[in-house]
Amino acid sequence: MIEFRGVSKVFADGTRAVDAFTLTIPARQTTVFVGSSGCGKTTLLRMINRMVAPSSGEVRIDGVDVSATNPVQLRRSIGYVMQNAGLLPHFTVADNIATVPVLRGMPRRKARAQALELLDRVGLDRALATRHPAQLSGGQQQRVGVARALAADPDILLMDEPFGAVDPIVRAELQQELIRLQRELDKTIVFVTHDIDEAFLLGDQVVILRPGAQIAQRGSPSEIIEAPGDEFVASFIGTAQGKRAMTIKRTPRGDVLVDAQGRTQGVLVPGTGEPR
Repeated sequence: MIEFRGVSKVFADGTRAVDAFTLTIPARQTTVFVGSSGCGKTTLLRMINRMVAPSSGEVRIDGVDVSATNPVQLRRSIGYVMQNAGLLPHFTVADNIATVPVLRGMPRRKARAQALELLDRVGLDRALATRHPAQLSGGQQQRVGVARALAADPDILLMDEPFGAVDPIVRAELQQELIRLQRELDKTIVFVTHDIDEAFLLGDQVVILRPGAQIAQRGSPSEIIEAPGDEFVASFIGTAQGKRAMTIKRTPRGDVLVDAQGRTQGVLVPGTGEPR
């Protein structure tokens, strides 16, 4: 479990990125921070592994204040995936994946063997193990980044807009891959995105942020869609006038759901009241 206790962050230029943020992130679930650029979501994420130190307040993992832990050891124990994958360009794919296990003392040969198994897990061909990042597509690089983050078998996986730099088709594939991995591995995932659709697809708990990392609303996707907390949330998620503002349209073949632009989005199954 990860706890933010009254956390604030003021940068040297006076920018207050986070203001008195309090939240509990449950273990073995996916929590998504979502909001516009500059709202403080990435700052929150980086406080968990001490890449950013809070100006006040505490971040605790399983009851232990992260400020009391060795930052290098902490970061090696937490998986981290960023938007551009952050792979070492002069390392092969296998060596990139093996980096943290080797730093933690695992024999290089064993770490490389484990890297091949992780390529299987993230859906990549083992033949890519000897290639360098520049020889991979963007989607392949992101999968390698996920494999590297999983190499030390961390309990916590931090993901900072990891799919934002790939095309929509690849992004959809990576999203489904993450859902599959979470189902298999049962990690505590903290995911940052500005895309509310991605947040609702991936998150068990979704936290919608205003500037200063003020919580506008948090809850499951269903809870937020069914009962937006205020006009800001309703506008942000699109229930006011966006694609989630659905109406029922009668047709000769049955009822359909139509969005605010008049486009059919789903079909109501007779007797269930649920779209298919």
